[in-house]
Amino acid sequence: MMKKAEGKDVVVFLDYDGTLSQIVEEPDQAFMTDEMRSALEEVALAFPTAVVSGRRRDKVFKFVQLKNVHYAGSHGMDISTPSGSSKYSYHEHQVRATDENGNEVVHFLPAQEFLPTIQEIIKDLREKTKDIKGAIIEDNKSCVSVHYRKVANEEDVDKLKKMVQNMMEAHKKFRISEGKMVVEIRPNIDWDKGRALQYLLDTLGYDSASNDVFPMYIGDDETDEDAFMAIRQIGRGFPIVVSSTPKQTNAAHSLRDPTEVMSFLIRLVNWKTSSSQQATDFIS
Repeated sequence: MMKKAEGKDVVVFLDYDGTLSQIVEEPDQAFMTDEMRSALEEVALAFPTAVVSGRRRDKVFKFVQLKNVHYAGSHGMDISTPSGSSKYSYHEHQVRATDENGNEVVHFLPAQEFLPTIQEIIKDLREKTKDIKGAIIEDNKSCVSVHYRKVANEEDVDKLKKMVQNMMEAHKKFRISEGKMVVEIRPNIDWDKGRALQYLLDTLGYDSASNDVFPMYIGDDETDEDAFMAIRQIGRGFPIVVSSTPKQTNAAHSLRDPTEVMSFLIRLVNWKTSSSQQATDFIS
C-alpha cells in the first residue's frame, strides 16, 4: 500500500468508536487502551493526525487525551483548530476564540443555529423514552445519538425507533440515520465527515487538489462512508473500513477490528521511520 504514498504528505484521519476503541454497551465507558493511545501518539508525531467522531469534541478529547491530535466532533460539525481554514475565513460559523490556556483557537460550528432545537429534542426524547429500559440518549452537541444496544427485546427496539421517527416528523430540518445499535439525529445541512476532512486538510495547510497530499481515513460506521467518498473524490489516499464481516462500502481496504487498527498504525510509523532513515542514508 505504502508504495503509492512514497514522497507524499500522508495525513491520518480516524473515527473513534469501533476504530480506536471497542464498541461497548455503555457509551461513556468506551475507553481506548494505553497501547492504542501510545500507537496513536506515535502516529501523530510522524504525520498530521485528526480524530473525527460523532461524539462531542470535548468528550472525544477526554477519551484520547493527546494534545498533538486534532479533533472534530459531532460528525464533523464541531471543529476547533489553531488557525482555522482560509477558505472559510469570512464564514459566519468560523469564529476566533481563546481556550482555557489563553491560546487563540478557531471554532467552526456549521450547525450553530440548530443548537437550541437540539437541546429541546434531547429533553423530549429523554421524557418519551424513560419507560424503555436500556435506551440511552446521548447529547453530542450538534447531533443526538439514541443508543439501543442495552434494550433487551426487539419489540422495545422497534418501539424506540418508531418513537424517534414520529417525534422527528415535526423537525423537518433534521435527518435520521442508523449506525451500530444507534439512531443518529443530525441537522440536515450540507456537512458531514467528508466535508470535515476537506476542512481539516485546509487548516493543516494542504490543498486537496495537490498531488503531494495523501489522506487516509479509518472508520467503521455509516457516517464514515462520507469521508471514504471524499478521499475517492480527491483521487488519492486510502479509505479504510473497520469491519469483521464483508459489507458494501466506499472504502478500498479493510481492517477487522481496533486491534488490527493498532497494528496498522504501528506499521505505518515503522514505514515512516524506515523511509526517513533511507533518505538520510542516501544524502550521507
